[in-house]
Amino acid sequence: MPAARKKKFDPAQPFLILFCILICIVTIYPMYYVFIMSISDPVEAAQGNVIFFPKGFYLGSYQTVFRDGKLWRAYANTIFYAASSTVLMLTTTVLMAYPLTRPNLKFRKAVVFFLLVPMYFGGGLIPTFLLVYKLGIYNSIWAMILPSVSIWNIILCRTFFASIPAEVAESATIDGANHFQTLWRIYLPLSKPVLAVIAIYTIVGVWNSWFNAMVYLPNENLHPLQMYLQRILIAQTVDLKKMMTLEEMRDAIKKSLSSLQLKYTMIFFISAPIMMIYPCFQKYFIKGVMLGSLKG
Repeated sequence: MPAARKKKFDPAQPFLILFCILICIVTIYPMYYVFIMSISDPVEAAQGNVIFFPKGFYLGSYQTVFRDGKLWRAYANTIFYAASSTVLMLTTTVLMAYPLTRPNLKFRKAVVFFLLVPMYFGGGLIPTFLLVYKLGIYNSIWAMILPSVSIWNIILCRTFFASIPAEVAESATIDGANHFQTLWRIYLPLSKPVLAVIAIYTIVGVWNSWFNAMVYLPNENLHPLQMYLQRILIAQTVDLKKMMTLEEMRDAIKKSLSSLQLKYTMIFFISAPIMMIYPCFQKYFIKGVMLGSLKG
């Protein structure tokens, strides 16, 4: 047997590895910094002495967060908004994308053109606000859920459906399957990667959204996590000029230090679920790239 050929050394490989490591550090360090700030001593954190490793150990901010009833209400609201929006997004995307792949659909090109126009040209904030108000969903949970329809995701899913060989659907039709059976038993199982991508993007988008809540939800009991965090980061300040006695100023300084660390704690506590969920979808991202590169 011929000897195995030795792989040639690529001089660019060490630089590529180093570049990837630097990208990972730049990406991970900000959240790592927030975490070590949240568990460090409040005085050390306020003085900016925490850079690479935590100094001291303090979990008082986490105890304060866990006792905050408003935070848990915002958590429940965000989970409900994310789950409902994801289900609605996947349902509308699939039911809209599948018919657009059928060659016998009348006016298919006109429908696609009708979808592409609003994807590039939107009405803006005021028409959207008037639409939400006229529909009667202003200051209700539906203002956060019903707008969860993305034309971009419909086009993406339609393109993926179109890459599935037409012979597969034809064989199902010959066996007596209707369109719903073909969609449920053939297209959806083959489309797990693209559906997973749409789902995770929707979850992350809803989880990080605060602007819609600021515009459509004046009721604080309906606010999501990011809106609650936005209120905390802006409103939770202490004015030392209004303090009269030395004891009051000491209490204010102590409260200000705890408030600073509390912000880091809340940022990490709110971002942790997404950081844990995202890696679970990594295999679907990789598989989606491979399937998208192979067309039968």
